[in-house]
Amino acid sequence: MPPDAGPPPPPPGTVATKEMGYDDEDLRILGEVGNYRFGSITVTLSNEGIPVPTHPETNFDEQKFLTFLRGSISLTRDEKWRIIQAIPKLSQFQIDELQKILEEEKKKFAELSPKHLLQLKRLEEKHVEDWKDLQAISQQQKARGQETQQAEEIRKQLGL
Repeated sequence: MPPDAGPPPPPPGTVATKEMGYDDEDLRILGEVGNYRFGSITVTLSNEGIPVPTHPETNFDEQKFLTFLRGSISLTRDEKWRIIQAIPKLSQFQIDELQKILEEEKKKFAELSPKHLLQLKRLEEKHVEDWKDLQAISQQQKARGQETQQAEEIRKQLGL
């Protein structure tokens, strides 16, 4: 496949033209996706319900890290979960490098020509569902932990 030589999609609301360097396929796909641009679906999600394990050895913006992680379309749901769980074991260098890679991924996908927008939109929609799954899994684990704690307290009260 030849490298993607077309210009990146124009900002939402900007009408793309052939004079701007877009071809018929770009214009057709831009018409189909409307104001969708890579990242515009995952940006509507939150990081709520995704606990970051304590990491006394590293210092980083947890919310920014999670935002880049949730926006990744190259990592599977399980890989994202494993990364979150591994945070306490990662070095500062590993955290910084991972964040740099995730930022670079987002930038590269956003710069692809409009020809890729339909495929990117489908991928992003799938990854949104994956992130919602992770949020649900986290909530279930939290609820189980609370139930275990409550059961423990009842046993103590009963002297068991």
